[in-house]
Amino acid sequence: MKKLLILLFLVACQGPQCLKTGDLVFVATASGEMDGAISAATGAFTHVAMLEVAGDSLWVIDAHPAHGVSRRTLDAFLEENGPDAYYSVVRVRGFDAATAVERAKAFIGLPYDLRFLPGNDAYYCSELVQVCYGDSLFPSQPMNWLAPDGTLPSFWEENFAALGMSVPQGVPGTNPADMAASPCLALIACGTVLPVAISDAASFADCFR
Repeated sequence: MKKLLILLFLVACQGPQCLKTGDLVFVATASGEMDGAISAATGAFTHVAMLEVAGDSLWVIDAHPAHGVSRRTLDAFLEENGPDAYYSVVRVRGFDAATAVERAKAFIGLPYDLRFLPGNDAYYCSELVQVCYGDSLFPSQPMNWLAPDGTLPSFWEENFAALGMSVPQGVPGTNPADMAASPCLALIACGTVLPVAISDAASFADCFR
């Protein structure tokens, strides 16, 4: 069904709202313990990926704990996120998106950064996007790992303990929720399936900001 939606979308899409190379896909899902820990500390969005349009095919480039930095089909990306995931598609204004995607391809094969630290040849999802688009568009901010009640989710406690490091509370970094609020982003669409109908993008404004 999702493959059919993708195909129909590509055939029907004619205007400026069509998916384009360099568009970002923000994902909100609670499909795993890590997703729950991310949303508890930073907000609803737990992942961000970059889109590439190649002919009649749609590809996703992202950094994911399961496979590090990789490029795979949009259909595989959707299946990985599960049926309950929620998506927001945005376009980065004021930057050559195709250049960002080409930069991202140079990182394919590198590992996911479970330490969430800069400059270690490993990348988490929003860090990859920041590196490819530049920190002038997506500046670093002090990272927060604590839930609203001030407690540390057990996932983070166990993750950093296993790595033999302290929790990088306050270390400069990025996260999908903060990145999604950037003024350089224009909403294209949002919904529970991708691609979604986007003939009236304004009607989706309340599901992004």
